[in-house]
Amino acid sequence: MQLAFCLYKYFPYGGLQRDFLRFALACQARGHDVRVYTLNWDGEIPEGFEVVRVPVKAMTNIWRYAKFAAWVARDLEMRPAARVVGFNKMPGLDVYYAADPCYEDKARTLRNPFYRLSARYRHFAAAERAVFAPSSRTRLLMISRVQQTLFEKYYGTPPERFHMLPPGIAPDRRAPVNAGEIRAAFRGEFGLAADDLLLLQVGSDFKRKGLDRSLQALAHLPDALRRRTRLIAIGQDAPGPFLRRARELGLGEQVSILPGRDDIPRFLLGADLFLHPAYHENTGTVLLEALVAGLPVLCTAVCGYAPYIAEAAGGLVIPEPFVQAGMDRLLQQALGDDDERRRWQANALAFAATADIYGNAERAADLILEERG
Repeated sequence: MQLAFCLYKYFPYGGLQRDFLRFALACQARGHDVRVYTLNWDGEIPEGFEVVRVPVKAMTNIWRYAKFAAWVARDLEMRPAARVVGFNKMPGLDVYYAADPCYEDKARTLRNPFYRLSARYRHFAAAERAVFAPSSRTRLLMISRVQQTLFEKYYGTPPERFHMLPPGIAPDRRAPVNAGEIRAAFRGEFGLAADDLLLLQVGSDFKRKGLDRSLQALAHLPDALRRRTRLIAIGQDAPGPFLRRARELGLGEQVSILPGRDDIPRFLLGADLFLHPAYHENTGTVLLEALVAGLPVLCTAVCGYAPYIAEAAGGLVIPEPFVQAGMDRLLQQALGDDDERRRWQANALAFAATADIYGNAERAADLILEERG
C-alpha cells in the first residue's frame, strides 16, 4: 500500500528524525511504498523513498507549518495514501507518533496566562486538539505513559486509541567485543591521558538539553578533579553562546562542541560519564544508547527514560526540582569514584543484554499497517 509520512524537517541526527526513518524503512521492508512530505530534507534519501519538499513560504514558522498542513491535505486529495503518519501534530493524520510532550500542559504550567492569547498558542493548540480530541480517529503511538496521562487529562482522549511502544535503541549502540580497542584508539585521537576524564553530552537543542547546567557543574568541580576533566557536546545547534559561557567559566580549553555526526558509538565507548541534565525531555533515547554502550549516565528526573537508569543501576538521577548544587555534588561523586563507575558500567552492560528496548520500529510498523476495526 501507499504510505505517507509527514514531518516538518529531516536531518540525520535528530531523535524524532531517526525514529521516523526506522519506522518508514520497517514499513518499506514489508513491501509498502513510502512517500515523505517535509519542508526540509538534509541528508541522503533512502532508495525507493519519494520525498516531497513542500513548496510553502511564510514570514513565521507557525504560518509555514499551517501552510504545510494545507498543502499536504490538497496533495493527498489528488494522490491518496492508505495511511497518513505524522511526526508533528497536524490535522488529517491516521497515525501520530507522540515524540513531543503535551503542548497544552506546557502552555498552562510553564507560561503566563497571556501566552494563550498568542497566534503561536492558537496554532499549536489547534493542531494538538486535531490529533487528540475524542472526535479524532488518529491512532496514537506513545513512548511516555506520563504524557498519555496528560493528553487524557486535557482532551479526554479515549484510552483505546493509545498504543505504547517500547524504546527503540539501535543495536549498533551496544558495546562490541572490541570495545576496549575502540576506546583506546578514540582516547588517543583526542589526546586523553589514562587518568583524564571525559564527559559526553549528545543532543540537538543545547539549551533544552541543559548544556548550561553541565558547564556550571564542570566549573564547580574541585580544582584537581576539574583540571583532568573534559567535556564534549555534540549536536545540531549554534555553539557560540555556550563556548562563550565556557570561556567565562575558565573552561575554554576543556570544552569542545561538535556538530552532529555519524560516529556517536565511538564517543559512547571513549567517554567516562554521559550527561543529560535536560530541562524537559519526553523520553531521552540517548540515555539508553549510553547505557547499552556501557557508559554510566547522570541525568535529570524529568527525562521520560530516567527510570531506566535507576532500574539498571547504571548511573545517577538528579531529583526534581532541579538545584545546580545537587548536580554539582552528584557529578563530583560520579567522577571521584572509579570503582562506582565500573560497577555502573557492568550493570549497564547486563541491562543491555536482557532489556526489551530494541524493537519499537517493528511494533510501530505493525500499528501503522494494522486495519482499523
